[in-house]
Amino acid sequence: MKKIALLAACAALTATPVLADTAAEISKAQMHAGLAAKATDVKMVQMHLHHAVNCLVGPSGQGFDASNANPCGKDGNGAIADATDAGQKAKLQAAVADATSGINATDLASAQKAAQTTADAIGAAK
Repeated sequence: MKKIALLAACAALTATPVLADTAAEISKAQMHAGLAAKATDVKMVQMHLHHAVNCLVGPSGQGFDASNANPCGKDGNGAIADATDAGQKAKLQAAVADATSGINATDLASAQKAAQTTADAIGAAK
């Protein structure tokens, strides 16, 4: 019985990072939102916004898109999940809503504007 409990504890440790780096997740999300704001076509804006969302929500979060890269995969479980401050979490969740707006945009100017709003919102959460 003790062996099973020990194995379960070890499995839990290897399944999640020991120390989440929320600051890195937030910085990478902001960087990708900034790249999205400067992208010159809608598909690139959307791709970088997906990267930002993946960093913010993490693989278990609502809005995570496994078909896009997760630049924060080794930094933790997503900035929202890893943040300990409720105010910071709320700001990051609002940034996800902004990013989603950009992902759903069909014209470049709207997508870029949403991406810049996302980058600014993430910056305000730091």
